[in-house]
Amino acid sequence: MLVLSRKERQRIKLGESIVVTVVRVSGDRVRLGIEAPSDIIVLREELEDKGFEDKGGFEDKGPSGALAASKSVERNLAATPPEVVDAA
Repeated sequence: MLVLSRKERQRIKLGESIVVTVVRVSGDRVRLGIEAPSDIIVLREELEDKGFEDKGGFEDKGPSGALAASKSVERNLAATPPEVVDAA
């Protein structure tokens, strides 16, 4: 397992098409933004453990929901250019 330290607005690039951004750190909670192609399933572990993936629940929002979430992350990052770490 690769363990990295990141600050708000810093990014980690996974391969060619996935970017994880630290959107906000507040106390013991970290808000992450994940940009990934629509064919990549991004699912919280606790939902996978409950069989959420098998029920197709993650598909309800579709690509438009993912696009809206991505645009929301972009707005939250403001104008400060993030640092990118290539973890591939």
